[in-house]
Amino acid sequence: MRSLVFILLASTSNAIADPWPEPVSEAMYRPIDLEVAKLGQLLFYDPILSGNKNISCATCHHPKFGTGDGVSLSLGEGGIGLGPDRKADPDNLPEQRIPRHAQALFNLGASEFNVLFHDGRIEVGPEGLRTPLSTDMVAGFSSLLSAQTMFPVLSQDEMAGHYSENDISKAVRRGVITGPGGAWDLIAKRVSDIPQYAQEFTRLYPSISDAEDVGFTDISNAIADFVAFEWRSDSSLFDAVLRGNAQLEGDAAQGAALFFGSASCAQCHSGAFQTDHGFHAMGQPQFGPGKAARFETHARDEGRMRVTGRIEDRFAFRTPSLRNVTLTAPYGHTGAFTDLDSFLRAHSDPQNAWDQFDPTSVILPPLEAKDWTIADDPDARLEIAGMVTQTAVHLSNQERKQLIAFLKSLEDPVAISGRLGVPASVPSGLPVER
Repeated sequence: MRSLVFILLASTSNAIADPWPEPVSEAMYRPIDLEVAKLGQLLFYDPILSGNKNISCATCHHPKFGTGDGVSLSLGEGGIGLGPDRKADPDNLPEQRIPRHAQALFNLGASEFNVLFHDGRIEVGPEGLRTPLSTDMVAGFSSLLSAQTMFPVLSQDEMAGHYSENDISKAVRRGVITGPGGAWDLIAKRVSDIPQYAQEFTRLYPSISDAEDVGFTDISNAIADFVAFEWRSDSSLFDAVLRGNAQLEGDAAQGAALFFGSASCAQCHSGAFQTDHGFHAMGQPQFGPGKAARFETHARDEGRMRVTGRIEDRFAFRTPSLRNVTLTAPYGHTGAFTDLDSFLRAHSDPQNAWDQFDPTSVILPPLEAKDWTIADDPDARLEIAGMVTQTAVHLSNQERKQLIAFLKSLEDPVAISGRLGVPASVPSGLPVER
């Protein structure tokens, strides 16, 4: 069936230039332990991991919003509420927005995801796990996905809280992360002091004989198994097509021909999960606080260059997977575009992406902040556009409609709803966000 569909699409006016990917298979995923994943589910939704016990992983990665949070730039610590309804807590105001859009979590349990975050600051290579933190902070993580969890819990704006608000934020402020009294040790003790968690860790981990043995990496490994299981996405219509059990028709078929043909989408959105895991400067509009250290005063986000130091990587960001992309708005590393049509207009002509940007459409929780420093600076806009090397592709209104129809074929109802779902409660007794 797949070869027949290929022939049919290749015979259209948008002949396929890039081959279709191979069907997703079990071998593409790392093995997980379902019982450990169930423990990870509780931890993912439990605010006990945050400094002030008011934010969980699900605050910014909720199934209600396609494993994101439905806003352009999130409010982490100092926010109240969920998704677009989240607002600043008048009694504990956020210091700033999270500088980048919350990414979706689909298929992160697949082995080929060996680089994470918009700038790829953690990755697995020939020499093993690499992170911006020191080498003593890489032991014990079962996977790159597990290592990813170390960052939100250490970020004062995301989960840790600000300098003097709690024991974890104080440890982070002092730079004490590992060892007795370190931030990870404090988080692990919070969890292991809860009888249900202590019981589950000793039951499921042969290396843990009592509560005192629970470490932060044990927690992160459980969360990684949950994310890998919960949001594995390989049950879409497109997956059925690749397996020879269905076919695309109408606009979706025309959109596939564009995607793999004249629109050149598959040059970067390649492979089983529609990503080359590479970094590309696509001229995306910037706003918000930018990605800067606290002592820096600029509001830029130079993307991959912050990791590599190479000027050619300036303003380049990681190619996202397109699984369930129709349900993960807003789009871009700042969430600059709230609908796919406007994003495709900008993305197909990246040197002129700013021309398609409408600041009034951006979804930002209310906060007194200097959000438009870069957007209002003509020189900064030119700098960002000047790093684009991609050639513009003209897409008509009809062609964008067809591409979106194809992208809808990547929706996976199993992954969208989740396999375990949102728990009714968590062992800490803290509120579960719904």
